[in-house]
Amino acid sequence: MPGFEVLYQAAALCLTYPDDDFRARLPLLREAAPQLRGFTDHASATEQGALQAHYVEVFDFRNRHSLYLSWWTDGDTRNRGMSLVRFKELYRAHGLEFTGEELPDFLPAVLEFVSRTGNMEMLTEHRAALDQLRSRLTAFGTPYACVLDAVCATLPPAPTGARP
Repeated sequence: MPGFEVLYQAAALCLTYPDDDFRARLPLLREAAPQLRGFTDHASATEQGALQAHYVEVFDFRNRHSLYLSWWTDGDTRNRGMSLVRFKELYRAHGLEFTGEELPDFLPAVLEFVSRTGNMEMLTEHRAALDQLRSRLTAFGTPYACVLDAVCATLPPAPTGARP
C-alpha cells in the first residue's frame, strides 16, 4: 500500500462531519491529497452551514448512503453485531483500541485504521459495498462521490458476484 496512507487519512477527514476543525484543515487536505481536490475545492467554496446541511442530508437521513460498512453486508440484523466485533478485534490485533463515538465499521474510522496500519483487509472485504456507495453518491450528485472514487481507485476490483 505504498503512498496511500496520506490519501486514506485525508479521505477519512473528508467523510466526517465538517466542523470548524475540518474547515481549518482544508488547505492541508487539498495539498496532501490531490486526488480529493474535487471535494476539497467544493468544500472550500461552500459556506460552512451549507456544507454541514449537505453532509446531514447525504449521510444522516439516508441508509442508501450509509458510511457504516457492515450495514451494507448485514443490514439491521443480528449478524451485524458479529461483524462489528470483527472490526474491533482487528483493531485490537494491531494494538489499537476503538474508543470513538461512532461504531467501529464507520468508514472514516476504517480509513484511519488503514492509514495507520497498512492493513487493508476490511476495505478489500467491503469493496463491493464501497462501489455501491460510490455509485449511489454519484447518482445523488454529491461531491462526496469523488472521495469514494479516490479510495476505490486504490483497491483491487471486487470479486465477480460479490455481495455488498
